[in-house]
Amino acid sequence: MVGAGARELIVAEYRITGLSPNVIAELIAEVGPLWHEQHHTRLTARQRRRAVGAGAKHKLVFVDRLLATLVNLRHGTTHDVLACWFGVDRSTITRAIGEVRPLLAQRGCTVAPGLRLCTLAEVIEHLGADSGTGIIDGTEIRVRRPAAGRKDRDKFVSGKTKQNAVKSMVLTDAKGRMLFCSPVQPGSCADITQARQLGLVKLLADGPFIEILADAGYQGMGTQTGGRVVTPPHRKFRKNAPAWYEERHELQRKAHSSRRIPVEHGIAHLKNWRALTRHLGRREHMSDIVQAVAGLLSHQQTATRFSGSRV
Repeated sequence: MVGAGARELIVAEYRITGLSPNVIAELIAEVGPLWHEQHHTRLTARQRRRAVGAGAKHKLVFVDRLLATLVNLRHGTTHDVLACWFGVDRSTITRAIGEVRPLLAQRGCTVAPGLRLCTLAEVIEHLGADSGTGIIDGTEIRVRRPAAGRKDRDKFVSGKTKQNAVKSMVLTDAKGRMLFCSPVQPGSCADITQARQLGLVKLLADGPFIEILADAGYQGMGTQTGGRVVTPPHRKFRKNAPAWYEERHELQRKAHSSRRIPVEHGIAHLKNWRALTRHLGRREHMSDIVQAVAGLLSHQQTATRFSGSRV
């Protein structure tokens, strides 16, 4: 295990975890009790010959487990390297990350101190209460190619990038602050299909009148949601368009792109976490990974906004 001095260095150095010391302290205070409760439940769920707490103690304490998970998400560091760093076996690191990462994924996105959004319905309600504007877009993450002979092997091939990928829908506010990141779908799933499966159409049609900016991949949702989803303007002239129409259409398209560019910045901040640039592990873990990173990013953004620290 790492010493106290090395642990303090990891926490203090922003480049290692991507989070400020204050945010890490809040994570320890919030996630620590959940992990200990989960661990205690697992120990008491079976018959025991010795009392709970007897026997050898953990070499890897919870703080080290959390730091190992953050470093893995931020830099994609392999479990072997982390095991050498923390002085434990590789299987211990694998088990620790597998326990902590789902707890981080369940936190949702932090939009203000004490205010956290965990579901898409809560995000829509929050935007409606503030009369805010939301921006949605899909992002793809490269994954390993499924084994030969697998029935749904081609489902992961993205029609856009022609690579094996999974896709997640990201929703930010007008300033690019992360509000929601969905569980992943195979790369062949269309953006608008994923939005419908998440229930966005029903939430908008039955909810408050808010504006959701989207790209051309979501065209058609505007009609289904009573104009709440705004997409780029359609081209009325396929061929031989008048010069005045081309100029006006280009101005409208650029104006729409300028309004929805914050979501691209939000996705760029997500991809700063190496685990979301390309994932070489199990595809089944990707939903936990992308939601955990979105929650950590939103927490850091909120802390930066209210404390003035760097991002």
